[in-house]
Amino acid sequence: MLKEHNKLSHLFVIIACLFVTSLLLSNIIAGKLIIIGSMILPGAVILFPLAYIFGDILTEVYGYSRARMVIWTGFACNILMVGVFFLVMAIPSPSFFEAEDAFATVLGMTPRIVLASLLAYLLGEFSNAAILSRMKILTGGKWLWTRTIGSTLIGEGLDTIVFITVCFLGVVPNAVLLQMVLYQYLFKVAFEILATPLTYAVVGWLKRREGIDTYDHAVSYNPFVSKTGGGF
Repeated sequence: MLKEHNKLSHLFVIIACLFVTSLLLSNIIAGKLIIIGSMILPGAVILFPLAYIFGDILTEVYGYSRARMVIWTGFACNILMVGVFFLVMAIPSPSFFEAEDAFATVLGMTPRIVLASLLAYLLGEFSNAAILSRMKILTGGKWLWTRTIGSTLIGEGLDTIVFITVCFLGVVPNAVLLQMVLYQYLFKVAFEILATPLTYAVVGWLKRREGIDTYDHAVSYNPFVSKTGGGF
């Protein structure tokens, strides 16, 4: 019988690091546009869905409280990364440095993009974790695929809508904006569905290896509350 406990393991730390790394790299490569079929998408779509998969694994195995801690860690690391980028670009470069414009093009982020990224991340990730956690209780731990895909439908949907809207509303025609939302959302959901067998394998292995299977019966789903307490 698998049990629940509050100890952190090296495997938890590894998954948490993979989550944060996926988030940070996605924000860096988001400025590169790619073409998949007839869809024009930001390069981040090939990596950012992994953050949701790692988030699903953290919540399913270790519980919402631990996932919440990692989500806030990712948020803090994102703030630090953006702050360092702004600081470095604000410091003058020597006259012989010829890559100033290229550096700013790749790593420069407008305040609007930063705001969109942070808002979308918090809303999407916390929704994803809370829904998966609650569905686990409602399903008695059965049918993992319903939780991973169901939570992604909401979490990725909120993330995509908020990010695209805050970034591009008033910048591109509304028809193009809706198309961008639809294409990115469908791609992210398809990514999650295709990765379901891998998610099953990793979750099953972690539960056996760690000897835990966390159910959030008394957890607070308030992102700003770290102690257990109220319901969903």
